[in-house]
Amino acid sequence: MTENRRYYYLKVKENFYHSETMVILESMQDGLIYSNLLMKMYLMSLKNNGVLMLNDRIPHTPQTIATYTRHQIGTVERALKVFIELALVEVLNDGAYYMSDIQLLIGQSSTEGERKKRERMRLQSENLLPSAKVDICPPIEGVDKCPPILEIEKELDIELEKERERETGQAPAAYGKYQNVFLSDSELAELQAELPDKWEYYIDRLSGYIASTGKKYQNHAATISRWAADDKAKAAQKTGIPDYSCKEGESL
Repeated sequence: MTENRRYYYLKVKENFYHSETMVILESMQDGLIYSNLLMKMYLMSLKNNGVLMLNDRIPHTPQTIATYTRHQIGTVERALKVFIELALVEVLNDGAYYMSDIQLLIGQSSTEGERKKRERMRLQSENLLPSAKVDICPPIEGVDKCPPILEIEKELDIELEKERERETGQAPAAYGKYQNVFLSDSELAELQAELPDKWEYYIDRLSGYIASTGKKYQNHAATISRWAADDKAKAAQKTGIPDYSCKEGESL
């Protein structure tokens, strides 16, 4: 199955609506309406790998989403705020809406966690995803306080690791100064090849950051790769020298 094939169907597991995120969503005021809207948005995004695009150049807006899903514009605007808070939707740098978990739902046989990681890294490399999330909780109509985002991320992280272990038979091991950076053998090998002189530095850096802030990441290997790429880009900007390096097998 080729990597650039476009998918037009969802692969939804039987416990999809029993996940912590969906239970919290549907328990909100108008939550069942939001749930219906979310599924329609997933379907709308399939032909563009999770990005809601009206055509090749114009992203969907709340108004066009309302038109296509046959929901009120006010409902769509409120739902989008909730989806963003629950990490179900992200706003790309060009203003387009991206369905964060779409790579876990499309019909493809590769490891689900790895597929999601590759897609996020692609978006980051094209400067579509912000380099860091802003931990701000705007008020949401019908919700007294912010949803427990950290608990949701922790639950999703645990499920992702369980899924990866089931599919690869490979349980991640703990690394770093505080033994809180989890990497599989293949992920560690990839980091060692990618960062031969700095892989230990970045593991300890992430370990200290997690220990001091309590922040959770869905994939520690992807986070380290992103940090290394960001540091490389910043160094190139300081020197004013463009980065023309390429990996083995690539050409300029």
